[in-house]
Amino acid sequence: MKLSESSQVGIEPDAPSRPDAPEAADAALAVPTDDGPIAPLDAAEAALAQASDAGDPVVLVVHASVGSGHRSAAYAIAEALEEAGDAARAAGNDDAPAARARVEVLDILDFGRIVFDGDATASMFTGWTRPFYDLTWRYTLTGRLLWGGGTIWAHIMYPRFVEFVRRVRPAAIVATHITAANVAVSARMLTGLPFPILCVPTDYEAEGLWPHLHTDLFCVANEAMAETLRPRRVPEDRILITGIPASPAFSRDYDKATARASFDLPEDKIVVLALAGAKLPRPYVHFREALDELLPFMHRLPNMQLVIVAGADEEYERRVRREVADFGLGNVTVLGYVNAMAELMEAADVVICKPGGLTVTECLCARAPMILLGRAYGQEKANVRMLTGAGAAMAATTPRELLDTLRHISEQPASADAMLINASLLRRPRAAEAIAKATFSLIAKEPVHDARLRGKHFLHFYWGRKPAHTR
Repeated sequence: MKLSESSQVGIEPDAPSRPDAPEAADAALAVPTDDGPIAPLDAAEAALAQASDAGDPVVLVVHASVGSGHRSAAYAIAEALEEAGDAARAAGNDDAPAARARVEVLDILDFGRIVFDGDATASMFTGWTRPFYDLTWRYTLTGRLLWGGGTIWAHIMYPRFVEFVRRVRPAAIVATHITAANVAVSARMLTGLPFPILCVPTDYEAEGLWPHLHTDLFCVANEAMAETLRPRRVPEDRILITGIPASPAFSRDYDKATARASFDLPEDKIVVLALAGAKLPRPYVHFREALDELLPFMHRLPNMQLVIVAGADEEYERRVRREVADFGLGNVTVLGYVNAMAELMEAADVVICKPGGLTVTECLCARAPMILLGRAYGQEKANVRMLTGAGAAMAATTPRELLDTLRHISEQPASADAMLINASLLRRPRAAEAIAKATFSLIAKEPVHDARLRGKHFLHFYWGRKPAHTR
């Protein structure tokens, strides 16, 4: 299998995934369709089409670059698909679908009529607009009136993805974002191809715009999420509880003493890790402000070592370092961008983080007790409710609440251990592996001929039953 991410509509992959054969690299193949010939294929697209012609399954893992979580989940799944192929070949099953599969990671936004910046769009809903986003997320198609799917997405924005699917003829599409899922459904309706579609929500609640009736399999985090799909008339055999996929690095075992030594952290203190660095700084404005207000009081917690990760934001890193020096805080460490984040989580006793779906999942997999900081909206509110309801995390909305929570943990370290025990209810470190297994299982089955699943609709609303969970 070959794994790459295409960054433009022309599907230019990373160098390692380019075919070696010069005839493939120079390919300009006109592929006929029922509507006549279409534009020539570029090299990468031609390679995928040739693999499909040869009977090798092509699996597309499609995300949307709206924040980093959907992309991270897509790569975790792709890595698991790759590992399944390696295992099949090692066992001598060279003819198995997994052994012959070609895996491609795509950003659906690159295929739009208008290619917009998903990260910038996500940042639009982090300031004064957050309550409006919250209302939309909580009350749009979450009651009895529900969204099924349709070709509207392709007709309006994504006809180029339909043509890509027509040419490549994937064996399966795995979607980690609702836009990717709906565009995959549109492409299947318009091309008539029989490939299965797997939807993988990356939060602890399923948004109302997932294509409920046209999805072959929903891979969800836990039973509570499954309970939100059943009233939406998603059949039981199309729901699989897998957990949210995270990189295997967060499930590996690390030696705590070694991890602390590598980051020059004390062994005799409670290490509190604050994840304040991110690709998008704007959603972290309030988070960072809370940490700023906490800093002057850190001298009251001498048995704690606060570690602030500033990420790639060098200006923020310099500012925090100056503040730490000004306050004379020996129990605060400031780090920039960290590659070995899983190892750093192992070094920590508690993690302060935003309640993003992938972030909290990584903490769960790494067995790191969490303090969820800030006022949550939309899917993050659902994540907070799920985690605190299970006793797997604590929540602090204001800097004073954060200080009180840290003081409590400082005086009662067993409270962090209790969160860790409760988190075992939600912890599913092999989620990506389960999704990969389900993908190849669907590929091996006969195509589904369910008219409800395969029927073509421009847009499809339907009436469900009483919601299991109200928002």
